[in-house]
Amino acid sequence: MEAKTEKATAYKIFRTIFGPIYKLWYNPKIIGAENIPKTGRFIIVGNHIHIMDQCNVIKPTKRVIHYMAKKEYFDPKYKEGHHGWFFRSSGCIPVDRTIKDEEAVHSALEVLEHDHALGLFPEGTRNGLKETRAKELFDEYLTEENIEFDEFYKKAKKNKTSFTNYLEELMQKEVITKDEFIDNLANANEFMEMLLKEKRITRDEYYEHIFLPFKFGAVSMAKKTDSPIVPFVITGDYKFRSKNLVVRIGKPLPPREDLGIANQELRETMIEMMKENLEKTGK
Repeated sequence: MEAKTEKATAYKIFRTIFGPIYKLWYNPKIIGAENIPKTGRFIIVGNHIHIMDQCNVIKPTKRVIHYMAKKEYFDPKYKEGHHGWFFRSSGCIPVDRTIKDEEAVHSALEVLEHDHALGLFPEGTRNGLKETRAKELFDEYLTEENIEFDEFYKKAKKNKTSFTNYLEELMQKEVITKDEFIDNLANANEFMEMLLKEKRITRDEYYEHIFLPFKFGAVSMAKKTDSPIVPFVITGDYKFRSKNLVVRIGKPLPPREDLGIANQELRETMIEMMKENLEKTGK
């Protein structure tokens, strides 16, 4: 684990310098920091809504967390890759999401086998409406509306992909009308909340679609390395001196032999944690 240990120095320097700045700027409320193991291997996983998500669990522990991150962050030919030096020197593991990246998996397993900490997002990507998906929806439903795509996407990109997809499903099942779907396509998050308040969908249906489907990487690596999984959830807004950014860190979950059961347990645990967070905001 020599290479990763060498990078720990840069990681700790960055955390020392940027940690207080991050806390001052975003003002996150962190609940359950004591659940992060002080020794031994573990995998920490959470929902993904912002590029800064991992900072919320890096700051409250002295452990070095080696995060898996998409390869675009490391390559300057991509717009996200201009700070690749930062991700490399922080011990992050690049992942090519277009293939089954065995090299990235090997690096992640190596981290755990040396009793270090690994971080990843089981949804695999940020749960925000991507431009390609937004264009599909625009071409399918909004070409005859009096709105340009850029104007639509500027409003719609803040919405969860999981909510947007579920609203399309509700329209197809005639739970909502096509006009309701089209009228609220740019405001999927708020429309889902309205449907919940009006009891047109159940609380369970709302929360079941608050995340994208979970990939099996976390539970698979937990099983292979006998590593516990530490779940966390983030709610609120990344704004200067945010008043509602809440990070809840749960107790470690043991690895399971059955990956289907393990993934469902992880998802259900994070949904319950999400409910705890959102109940404080009246949802």
